Amino acid sequence: MPSTPIPLPVASPWEADTLSVVDHAAEWSAFSREDPAAPGHWESNLVIEGMHCAACALTIEDALLKVPGVESARVSAANRRARVRWAQDRVVPSQWMQALQSAGYRAVPANDVFAAERRKAESRKALWQWLVASLCMMQVMMYAWPAYQARPGDLALEYEQLLRWASWVLSLPVVLFSCGPFFRKAWSDVRHLRVSMDLPVALGMLITFAASTAGTFDPAGMFGREVYFDSLTMFVFFLLTGRWLEARLRDRTAGALDALMNRMPDSVLRQTPDGGWERVAVRRLLVGDLMQIRAGEAFAADGVIVQGRTCVDESLLTGESEALARSVGQSVIAGSHNLEGTVQVRVVALGEATRFAQILALMEGASLSKPGAALLVDRWASPFLIGVLLAAGAAAVWWWPQNPAHAVMVAVSVLIVTCPCALSLATPAAMLAAAGNLARQGLLVRSLPSLESLAAVDTVVFDKTGTLTRDAMTCKAVHTRPGVSREAALACAAGLAAHSLHPLSRAIGQLAVQEGVTPVAVQAPQEIAGQGVQAQALPLAGSAEGSAGISEGRMRLGSATFCGAAPDAPDATAPTGPVVHLQDAQGWLASFYWQEELRSDALTVIAALQAQGVAVHLLSGDRVAAARAMGQRLGITHVAGGCSPVDKLDYVHQLQGRGHVVAMVGDGLNDGPVLAGAHVSFAFGRAVSITQSRADFVALGDQLHSVYTALMLARKTLRVVRQNLWWALAYNVACIPLAIAGYLPAWLAGLGMAASSLLVVLNALRLSSGSSLQTSGSGLLPAVTFSTRGA
Repeated sequence: MPSTPIPLPVASPWEADTLSVVDHAAEWSAFSREDPAAPGHWESNLVIEGMHCAACALTIEDALLKVPGVESARVSAANRRARVRWAQDRVVPSQWMQALQSAGYRAVPANDVFAAERRKAESRKALWQWLVASLCMMQVMMYAWPAYQARPGDLALEYEQLLRWASWVLSLPVVLFSCGPFFRKAWSDVRHLRVSMDLPVALGMLITFAASTAGTFDPAGMFGREVYFDSLTMFVFFLLTGRWLEARLRDRTAGALDALMNRMPDSVLRQTPDGGWERVAVRRLLVGDLMQIRAGEAFAADGVIVQGRTCVDESLLTGESEALARSVGQSVIAGSHNLEGTVQVRVVALGEATRFAQILALMEGASLSKPGAALLVDRWASPFLIGVLLAAGAAAVWWWPQNPAHAVMVAVSVLIVTCPCALSLATPAAMLAAAGNLARQGLLVRSLPSLESLAAVDTVVFDKTGTLTRDAMTCKAVHTRPGVSREAALACAAGLAAHSLHPLSRAIGQLAVQEGVTPVAVQAPQEIAGQGVQAQALPLAGSAEGSAGISEGRMRLGSATFCGAAPDAPDATAPTGPVVHLQDAQGWLASFYWQEELRSDALTVIAALQAQGVAVHLLSGDRVAAARAMGQRLGITHVAGGCSPVDKLDYVHQLQGRGHVVAMVGDGLNDGPVLAGAHVSFAFGRAVSITQSRADFVALGDQLHSVYTALMLARKTLRVVRQNLWWALAYNVACIPLAIAGYLPAWLAGLGMAASSLLVVLNALRLSSGSSLQTSGSGLLPAVTFSTRGA
C-alpha cells in the first residue's frame, strides 16, 4: 500500500466512498491476480462501461497509463474489457478507477456479481431510448409528409407553422432523452480535448436540431426555408437501432468468456465440524473442506468425490459434448455442472490453482489481444475522426454562399456518414467470434493474432508421443540385466517416473500399480526435457527379491542416449514401439518396450490436412525405427526420429528457412522450445499447466481434430476480415463524395452508418457457429462443415 496516496480528481464523494472498498488487499484477489514472478505487481480484469468504439479504447488506455503506478493497460473495444497491470507500492485500485471515471467511463470488476444486473438495466434504458425515438420519429414523419407532398399554395402558412411547432415539440424527447448517450460522451471528449466516434455524431444531431429550431422560431430568417426534424428523429432512430442490435450481436460473438465466468456459483454447501451443512461464499472455502453439490449445481472448486455418483457436464471446459460419469475417488473440476445425483466432494484446489481459473486467464488474455489489422485501425481512428470534422467544416464553407441551410445539412451528413464504426469492428468482431467458437469446442486461443498466422500455415509438424498417440500404452516386454527381476526393475523405474509428466512415465507408474509393485524412494529428482529423469535411489523396501546387483545411488530413466543403454539393451528383439531404458551406476539395468495406441481421430485429421494441401511432418524423440513405423501407420512420409528438443527446433527452423509457415503440435511437456519457435503452436495434454504453456492454442480435451478445425476456421476468419474491411472502406469511399455533393440526406447517412456496422457484425457472427470434422461410413469428408453458409 502506498504511504502517500496520489491525488486524483474524484467524480463525486459517493463514488469515492464506494471505490475505496477495492483498496483493501483482501478484495484484490476477487478481480486481480498477483504476478508470481514479481510479488506486489497485480493484473486486474475489468469490464468498461460507457465505451462504444476503438477511439474509446485508446482514450481509456491513455487515461490509465497517465496514473503513476499503472505499468500497462490493454483495452478491447470489441468486448469492452480491460486488463490493468499495477504496482501495489505506488497505487491502489481506486485511484486508477477514479481516473477512468474522470475520463467519462466506469470500471467494473469482470466477475462483479452485480455486473449482469447493471448490463440488464443499461439494456432496458437503451430499449426505452429506442422506443421514444421510434414513436416520435413516426409522428414527426406524419407532420412532415404534408409539406413534402403539397404543391405551392396548397398548404397555408399558419398550418405549415403549426406542423413545424408540433415537430419541434416531438423532437424534444428525442434530443433530451434518446440522444443522451451521444451528448454525454461528446461533452466528455470536449472537456478532455479528445475525439471519439460519438463526437461527430453528436455534433450532427445538435447542429440539425439548432438549425431546425431557428427555422421554427424565425420562419423568415436564414434557416426558415426548411426544417429537418424528420431527418433528425430518423437518423437518431437508425443509430440507436444499430447500436442496440450491434451490442446484442457483439455479446453473442464474445459470449464464450461470459458464459465461462457465469458457471461459477456464488456460494456452496460446506460441512461443519458437527457434521451439518452450512451455505458459505465460495471464497471462504479451504483446501480439505467437504462440499455437497446437488444436481443442477456447479462445482465450486477442483476436488475428489468421496460419496455418491453422478454425471458431469464439462463441455465448456474440455470440449467434451457428452456427459461424463463420475464416482467415488474420481476428480471433478471447478466450473463443471453436476447433472444427476447429490455428491460430496473433498476440495483439492481453489482459486488460481483450479483448472477453471487457468482457462479463464487464457481466455481473458486472448480477448484483450489485438490483431495487426485492428491495431492499424485503432492507430488511425483519432486522425481519421479529426479529418472527418475538417471535411465537414470544408463542405459547409463550400455550400454556405449558395444556401446556408443546405450547407449545414451537408456538413451534418458528412459528420454522420464518415463515422468509422464499421471499420473499427471489422477485425476484432470476426476474431472474437472465431475464438469463441473454438473455445466452445475445447480449444483456447491465447492470442487473437495467432489466428492471422494460422490462416497462412502450409506445414503442420506433429510430435508423436502424447500427441498423435494416447496416454494409455501397453507394455509388450521388459528386458532386465541378468540377476535383476522384472519387479525390482519396475520398482526402480516407477520411483523415477513419479517425478515426470511424460506419457511414458505415467504408463510406467500405472503398470507398477497394476502389478502391485511399490516404487523405490528417490532423492533430488531432476527431469531433463526430452531426455529423461535422474535421481538418487534409496534401497528397495525389504531388499526385494531379484534386487541383488542393483546399485544404490544415481539412476536414470529415459532414452537410450540419456541412459547409455546401447549396446547392452536387446533392441533387435523389441516391438516397433517406444522404449524406455533404466540405468544404475553399473550401466544398463532394464528396458521397457511399449505399444502405442493412436488417438481415435489421428488418421482422419492427417488425411484431411493433406487433402487441403497442407504438408504433414512427424518428429519424435523415440527411436528412428519406431518413428518410421508410426509414420507408415499414419500415412506421413516426412518422419524424423531420435530428436532432442534442440533437434526439433532446428528441424522447424529449416522448414521456415525454406519459406514454409509452420504450425507445431506437441504435448507441451518437452516441446517448449519448438512450440515457441514455430509460427503457430498447439499444446495437447491435460497434465500440463496450461498457464505455463508457450503454445498459441491450448487443447482442453483429447480431440486432435481441433487442429484441423482451427486451421479451416482461421482461413475463413481471414476471409471474413477482408470482406469486412473492404466493405467498410468501400462504404466510406462511396458515401463521402455523395455527402459532400449534397446527394445524401442526414437520415440516409444515419441509416448507412448503422447498416454498415450491423453488416460487419452479422458477417462476423457466421464464425461463431459450431464446426466439426465430419466422417462417414464411406470415409473422410476432408472439409470442415459449418452450420452457417461459408464465406
